[in-house]
Amino acid sequence: MASPTIASDKVEGTTVYDTKGGKLGSIDHLVIDKRSGLVRYAALEFGGFLGIGTDRYPIPWPMLRYDTALDGYVVPLDAERLEQAPRYTRDETPEYTDDYGRRVYDHYGVAW
Repeated sequence: MASPTIASDKVEGTTVYDTKGGKLGSIDHLVIDKRSGLVRYAALEFGGFLGIGTDRYPIPWPMLRYDTALDGYVVPLDAERLEQAPRYTRDETPEYTDDYGRRVYDHYGVAW
C-alpha cells in the first residue's frame, strides 16, 4: 500500500485538473497554518502564457482531491469560475490572516 502522506516539495508542481479532466494549472506552493499545522491553501498557478503572467489562486486545501489515474489533483472548478476568484501575482504575497482566509473560503463555499 502506498503511503497516505506526501512531502510538500512533491506536491509543488503537481497538475490540477477540473472535473472533466482539463488542466487548470499547477500547484506553486502550499500555505500551512503555523499553529494548527493544517494545510490551508494550495496556491494554484493559473493563466498567462508559458508561465509568463500567471497569477496565484489560493484554493482551499479541502477542495483538492488526488486522482491516481491523472497523477494530479482535481477541483470542482472550471476556468471561468477560477478567473473570478481571489488571486495575487508572483511578486506579491497576501497577508494570510483569518479574515483573508474566510474571504477565500467563502468565495468557494467552503467552511472556514
